[in-house]
Amino acid sequence: MDSRLARAVPVTPLITGNFADCLTAGLSRSPKEIPCKYFYDAEGSRLFDAICALPEYYQTRTETALLRRHAGKIAALIGPGVEILEFGAGSLRKVRILLDALEAPSAYTPLDISGAYLAEVVRTLAADYPALRLRPLVGDFTLPLSIPALADDPRRIGFFPGGTIGNFTPDAARTLLRRMRGVLNGGGLLVGVDLVKDPARLHAAYNDAAGVTAAFNKNLLARANRELGADFDLDGFAHYAPYNPTQQRIEMYLVSLRRQSVTVAGRRFDFAQGEAVHTEDSHKYTLDSFRGLAAQAGFRPRAVWTDPERLFSLHWLES
Repeated sequence: MDSRLARAVPVTPLITGNFADCLTAGLSRSPKEIPCKYFYDAEGSRLFDAICALPEYYQTRTETALLRRHAGKIAALIGPGVEILEFGAGSLRKVRILLDALEAPSAYTPLDISGAYLAEVVRTLAADYPALRLRPLVGDFTLPLSIPALADDPRRIGFFPGGTIGNFTPDAARTLLRRMRGVLNGGGLLVGVDLVKDPARLHAAYNDAAGVTAAFNKNLLARANRELGADFDLDGFAHYAPYNPTQQRIEMYLVSLRRQSVTVAGRRFDFAQGEAVHTEDSHKYTLDSFRGLAAQAGFRPRAVWTDPERLFSLHWLES
């Protein structure tokens, strides 16, 4: 595919968070934290794509196989002529499976916090789907958003793959699903959900032998250095990602290896040796627990698909 053939697609900014304010606020808390939504600048998005190709990281290949295996059934439930709104658009490999299976999709609206990354991936999509309307939006889907309907007001379907719903506490996930339901205006939602499983398998997925996940985690500090003039020493922090069986979640941290001080946006922050900065949670669900959560958010859980090992699941929810 020659990207020079791609038509120009304007990327529209919506509401975005402020990295400097969120970072300094998070580092002022006890315990310290950095919101995981800031993982996904252009470099973080590239590193996450690399994570998805790792042998330990079962999520991407399992979800992709589910989409391919059940694409026809999913397309039949979604119906023709829809607008696909993807929350947190990634590499677009998964949405291509969906677009290829759908009958005459009307439009694709990817919503992502990284404008540079979004522009790059949508440019390639434009060349491969010349008849498809594309409306890339830069924004934070965790915040209240108003997404205007297209002129012909097609039925809007949400797509939220990757198990990203697990990055939110159950209460926050319920709120997010409610907010998504409001934006979909009566349409359905196809969502990927990671499942409870052997802790050893989970540990390996978030602590890969090649150290890519560690680099992804530390990129938060590198991003602060690049964008905010911070002076984090990346070698002074270690990636740590244990599984919490009581809460059924992976917890990800950056642990300070020594006493040190860091300046961020003109403010000084002190770190004790062994002090942890919380960067992400990844909650795991059973099929029933997620269906119950979706119902509490106002959706009607319908079809669900999972692999033979019950590693991952796809849920079709209707308003």
